[in-house]
Amino acid sequence: MVTLQLRQLDVPPGQRLLLHDVSWAEFDAILEELGQHRNTRIAYKDGLLEIMAPLPEHEYFKQSISIAIEDIAEELNQDYESYGSTTWRKQAEKAGLESDNCFYFQNEALVRGKLKFDLNQDPPPDLALEIDITNKSLDRFPIYARLGVAEIWCYDQGVLSIYLLQSGQYVQANQSQVFPTLKVQELPQLIEEHRDKGRLALRRTVRKWVRVQGG
Repeated sequence: MVTLQLRQLDVPPGQRLLLHDVSWAEFDAILEELGQHRNTRIAYKDGLLEIMAPLPEHEYFKQSISIAIEDIAEELNQDYESYGSTTWRKQAEKAGLESDNCFYFQNEALVRGKLKFDLNQDPPPDLALEIDITNKSLDRFPIYARLGVAEIWCYDQGVLSIYLLQSGQYVQANQSQVFPTLKVQELPQLIEEHRDKGRLALRRTVRKWVRVQGG
């Protein structure tokens, strides 16, 4: 049997590595070895572990939509917490993942200032962001459902879709529970229109867009 250290494995941007028959203890050990300062994302369900390295395009839209979410919250005077690509996991559910970003809104007061989480006691994020520039081998929706995340925004090829958790399944919705007064599906168009105009121009446009719709 040949044993490899994970640091010997190089996952190129846009590619993914699938590991089969990974126990929970091995999953914990892999997370420990990979560490926090890395450019890969992981997802785990029932012994299958995916390690994915994002493309620059992926990171651009992740950052653009994430900043837009924060600008929207500030314009609407909503408190929020953002925990980036935190590793969320539940051993009893044999599930864990790192979203592209995640936010607390409805449950923000319950986690305000927290630096460590236990999903057996703490509420899961209210909103998760998934950027699907690169097709993922492991379906993340069942993992999110096991973790109890109420809302997912999925960006894929210029389209932003909203999914809400209902009776253990995600159902596509027309309105966000976090921002019910806004047509958040319009965000990709705003981002694309301002991609060559700079970050500040985009942020000003998003805030103005919120004022027009939210008013």
